[in-house]
Formats: sequence, C-alpha cells, structure tokens
Amino acid sequence: MANDRLIAIGEALIDFIPDRHGCEFREVGAFAPAIGGAPANVCAAYARLGGKASLISQLGDDPFGHKIMFELEQFGVDTSAISLTDKANTALAFVSLAGDGNRTFSFYRKPSADMLLTPEQIDTKVFEGAYALHFCSVSLGDFPMKDAHRKAVSEMKKRGGIISFDPNLRFQLWDDRSRLKSTVLEFIPLCNILKISDEELEFITGKSDINDALPFLFTGEVKAVVYTCGDGGAYAFTKDCQCFSPAKKVDVIDTTGAGDGFIGSFLFRLNQMGKTKDTLAAMQADELKRCVDFSNEFCARSVTRHGAIASYPDMKDYKD
Repeated sequence: MANDRLIAIGEALIDFIPDRHGCEFREVGAFAPAIGGAPANVCAAYARLGGKASLISQLGDDPFGHKIMFELEQFGVDTSAISLTDKANTALAFVSLAGDGNRTFSFYRKPSADMLLTPEQIDTKVFEGAYALHFCSVSLGDFPMKDAHRKAVSEMKKRGGIISFDPNLRFQLWDDRSRLKSTVLEFIPLCNILKISDEELEFITGKSDINDALPFLFTGEVKAVVYTCGDGGAYAFTKDCQCFSPAKKVDVIDTTGAGDGFIGSFLFRLNQMGKTKDTLAAMQADELKRCVDFSNEFCARSVTRHGAIASYPDMKDYKD
C-alpha cells in the first residue's frame, strides 16, 4: 500500500527493569535500563513485524536520550521526527514487578524533555504516506506536548488516515484524577480506534461492563473499540459486530509493554488486510477476530520475555 507508515506521538523513556520480581520495591538489588514509553513501544512493535514507523517526540540531549535514539533505530523505527533538547532530561521510569508479571512505575519526569515538545517543532512532512497516528494520555497533561498532539491529530485528519488512541492511564503522573478523566474524554471522540483495558473501563466510563460502556465509547469519530482483559483475552467491536479472542496460556515473566505491543500489532494486521479509516466500521466479525488473534499471539510471545521492545517478536517468530 502507498500509505503504510505508522506515526506515534508522545513519550520515549528509559524503563529500569528490576533484577527480582515478586518482591517489594525496596528489596530490588539492581535495575537494568531498557527503552520504553508507550508510543515508542507501539512504533517498535509495528516495525518489528516489518512495517514502517516514525516517532514524534523529544529527548534530553543526554546519554539516555542518545541510547533511546540509537536503539529505536536498531529496531527499525525512524527517529527523524525526534528532537533533542538541553532544557530538560530524558524521562526515566523505575519498574517493580509483582509475582504475576504485573508492574508498577516510579517516574522521574518533572518535567522531562518529551513534555516540552511544541507544535511548532513538528515537521508535517513526517505525515506523508502515513497509514495511522497513535497516541496515549501520558503526554496530554497541561504542558506544550498536549498542543503538539492536537496538531498531529489535525494533520492526520487532513490526510484521511486512521487515528488510534490508547488512554494507557498512569494515575501517578496526574495530581488531579478528574483532570485526567476529562482529558481522556476530550480526546476519545477524535480517534477512530479506541484501545481500552478492563482496568481502565470503569474510571473512564463509569461502567464496569463493556457492553454497558460501548454506547458511551462510540462517540465522535470512533469506529472500532478494542477491549483487552489480560489473561482473560481480548474483544473488538464495531457498532455492528464484535469478536472475542482468548489469551494463550503462557508462563508470564513481564507484562511491561504488552498493551502497546497489542495495539501496535493490531494496527499492523489492519494495514496488512488493507483496512482504512473508511472501511473500519464495515469490518466483519471474522476480520476483527483475525486482527485480535494476531495481537494475542504477539503478546503471548512478548510476556514470556523481559522488557518491552526487547521482548517483541517479529514475523519469523510467527512461523515457529
């Protein structure tokens, strides 16, 4: 396809992965650096599978920023739309892993370089040949990056590409939870694909059942909702049909970046199938299921390895 590039906007950071899991944060002996940040992860998942992906972000002109640039390039992600600044440092996140592989984060981001990216710094040439734009809520606080997101959404809308939003809630980054909720509700109507997890549903919609929440989620430009439930599997919905795909049973080591890998691989599969913004709403249940099955397989392989991007499979893994 002529338009096949995924664009993501938002944070790229260093995840510090603990040498132990199933213990208290204070009991960790050492942390190993790994590149992360949801938008960067989504780009890397898409690129690992053979797609073209570009990240719009800003990093500190520091060793961590340079590490992220280098490693994203090694994973096939285009970094030409990433700026470097000496006004703030690259964001860091220290991760703690529970016994089941689930994680908590301690962020160093007050402010970080990504938060300071302005709309004027975005070169709109990056949107040429773009298939989809993806973003999350981490970089939608009251700082310049929020306006940079608005510009990116506007540029993608002009070009008729798919706009994908994963709220990816990180409560510890917001002083006011009501502000987080109102921001998420501001951006949901702007997207065509909404990815939401079972842990986020009630906070965002006030409903604990996805079927009760769907009329609330299908607002504005939303044409498809992807609902992930961890080891409970995943669902996808249009206004006219739905599908369910069970999660594969695997020995989970680390879920860091799993949700990002899910939506990155989902968008890749959509592009493989030739689906566009104009054809999303008409997708049949079997077509949706092919996408969700593909993403569940991606995540099943990812969570059996440590880290986010470093754990992502490529297409050769699917043939094993």
